[in-house]
Amino acid sequence: MNDEWLIYRGVGEPHDGIGALPGPPPWRDFDGGPAAEPADAAAGEGGGAAGAGGGQGPDAPDGNVARRLGAHRQAAEAHRPEPEELEAVNAALYLRRPLLVTGYPGTGKSTLAHAVAHELKLGRVLRWPVVSRTVLQEGLYRYDAIARLQDVQIAAGGRAGGASGGASGGSSGIGRYIRLGPLGTALLPTARPRVLLIDELDKSDIDLPNDLLNVLEEGEFTLPELERVADTEPEVRVLTDDGAKVTVRDGRVRCRAFPFIVLTSNGERDFPAALLRRCIQLKLGQPGEKRLATMVRAHLGEEAARLGADLIREFLSRSRTELVAADQLLNAIYLTHYAAPPTREDLADLLIQRLDRPR
Repeated sequence: MNDEWLIYRGVGEPHDGIGALPGPPPWRDFDGGPAAEPADAAAGEGGGAAGAGGGQGPDAPDGNVARRLGAHRQAAEAHRPEPEELEAVNAALYLRRPLLVTGYPGTGKSTLAHAVAHELKLGRVLRWPVVSRTVLQEGLYRYDAIARLQDVQIAAGGRAGGASGGASGGSSGIGRYIRLGPLGTALLPTARPRVLLIDELDKSDIDLPNDLLNVLEEGEFTLPELERVADTEPEVRVLTDDGAKVTVRDGRVRCRAFPFIVLTSNGERDFPAALLRRCIQLKLGQPGEKRLATMVRAHLGEEAARLGADLIREFLSRSRTELVAADQLLNAIYLTHYAAPPTREDLADLLIQRLDRPR
């Protein structure tokens, strides 16, 4: 495999390869802006499209790295992902397309987003967990109309009683009641792409995959509440999913660097062709012995991988006929480290239960 074109190499060690990413194809070139530079975000200035205001900011270190990738991940860096995984990730980066990752639970679908963000130094992963009640607007933004109405009523009562100040009954201050969601934050016009994990899309209502189509294709969305006041208040400061403050102009958010989006699915449903053609698709199979040992080594250390070799082999044997997940193996190796036979084997059987057991 020719590695020269790879931006994400799966080496685990952070590097500045994202700077070598060529420009997007013309049909995926977005013009949102002006772009916020990292220095502006760190300083909390409002001159760019996104000035931080006390939150983590897009360039803050991801506090989930050790939990997601392993506290001993340096010991596992010799293992690289499979070629098809590297090719799919890089195709998504080059083409500015979402990556749809399908596989059984515990195959590393969600971890992939964190691995890319860590290696390419793209900051905190924005995570949008999907359930059956999830709707598109939750990912874009939330507007707390009830809190705003309550503040207006309190202010009106204060004025009636002779008090001054308080919240205004007009449009001023509307930004206090708006917070961008993970998808909305990912679409802010930043100089470098954010990483967004849309987790377990197959759990969603039947409408959500179709509702996502326009946003993923156009790289933008509007906030009607801010569009309505744009004549008198064209620039409004709102909170992001990071907890930072950004300026939204004329009630519209349009990306500049299309985010690296990972959509995960356990394969429990089919998606419409319109969504599939907009995504790069990757199917992850059950990890083999080498990958499982690397996973154990990354999370629990070299000794745990050596002492748990028998459990890894047993797990692989069972995975040929049963549905089991890699995190069950991690739980078993961690807990059995403190127990001796025969309790050790009993604990392993207790923790590695088949997930496709008839009910």
